[in-house]
Amino acid sequence: MIDPSDEDLIEYALKASKNSYSPYSKIKVGAAILTETNDVITGTNVENASYGLSMCAERVAVFKAISMGIRKFRKIAIILDDGKGIMPCGACRQVLMEFGKDIIVITKDKDGRLVKFNLDSLLPNSFTLKGEEIG
Repeated sequence: MIDPSDEDLIEYALKASKNSYSPYSKIKVGAAILTETNDVITGTNVENASYGLSMCAERVAVFKAISMGIRKFRKIAIILDDGKGIMPCGACRQVLMEFGKDIIVITKDKDGRLVKFNLDSLLPNSFTLKGEEIG
């Protein structure tokens, strides 16, 4: 696959948001992960009456990719079904961090412009079991 643009990745995420199961919050989120081999894996949020069992779009996309044997990610785009941007929650940041602190997070700002963040800047000093020392 040809390396999709950041706008293309947002469009994949927007399409995924349309499949959201969000009868409680009514917030429909889509995510699209760009893998190391330029494949795009999408996910959407899935809610549950027991709120703690709900799953964010970002984690759905990551878990879907892992179940396909994919473990290297370059970028993730996250968007609401109305085209507005949204940032990943702390749990999603931590799950993404498991697969690389250099993953680029793409969304939109309040004016609808694309914004990009390095995951490490969104979750500095993240928890790890990989033996990294503090300081």
